[in-house]
Amino acid sequence: MILSAQDRFGPEYASTGDAAVIPKYRASCFCGQVRYEVSADPVDAKLRHCRACQTLHGAPLQWAAIFHKHQVRFIAGLDSLRFYNSEQDMAERVQPCKVSCSHCGTHIADEGRRMWLAFPTLFEFGQDVPDSFKPTCHIFYSQRVIDVCDKLPKWSGHKNHSVRL
Repeated sequence: MILSAQDRFGPEYASTGDAAVIPKYRASCFCGQVRYEVSADPVDAKLRHCRACQTLHGAPLQWAAIFHKHQVRFIAGLDSLRFYNSEQDMAERVQPCKVSCSHCGTHIADEGRRMWLAFPTLFEFGQDVPDSFKPTCHIFYSQRVIDVCDKLPKWSGHKNHSVRL
């Protein structure tokens, strides 16, 4: 029996069989085993400079688009999801946690208690990035390893909850 995200994770995710949920964007891991779709534009998009993102992604910053969980619907690969809670150093789905594909290792998203922080590079829109996915700010910019010269606001921590640099 194949379980839906609602069956495995609770009612905060869109149901696989819900015809009222119309997919707007689709994303997948590198190998394509894990696939999901979202039914709305992101709530926000940010460039994250925290040490955890730098270490996890092997890059100076990470681009994230934030969705409400009820806008996310898995269409393949629920059994291939792997979870890691860095706060407790546990390879379990204890939120907030990192979500990746157990087959190819692609980091798919960060699952918060209420939100899904997706990585826009995994979405199928290619070079034509929708405006709603374009970053609105830099967060944890005080932890940056390179300076970024753009006109986006730069926050020392979380947006609107820390010092604007």
